[in-house]
Amino acid sequence: PYRNSKLTRLLQESLGGNARTVMVANVSPADYNAEETIGTLRYASRAKKIQNKVIRNEDVHERIIRELQQEIERLRQELEHAAMHGNCVQNNNSSQLTPRSE
Repeated sequence: PYRNSKLTRLLQESLGGNARTVMVANVSPADYNAEETIGTLRYASRAKKIQNKVIRNEDVHERIIRELQQEIERLRQELEHAAMHGNCVQNNNSSQLTPRSE
């Protein structure tokens, strides 16, 4: 739905890319600006109809670090739980505690 104009080309990534965009349309009440005002309102109306599916950009390394931090936290909680219940350990595949084999 892009028209062939410099403004549209400049805003193309914001209007149709992975971003949240705010548009302000400036119009004039003066008679001599009526044609420009109508064009601006039509453009703003078309731009308003564009819908994007915003996807969070995430660096692969940041994702791996976050997942590892979550795993560390889960293991800490598991250790605390095992310490509170003596020499029992939590089975990785379930939430049940099983006696530790000596």
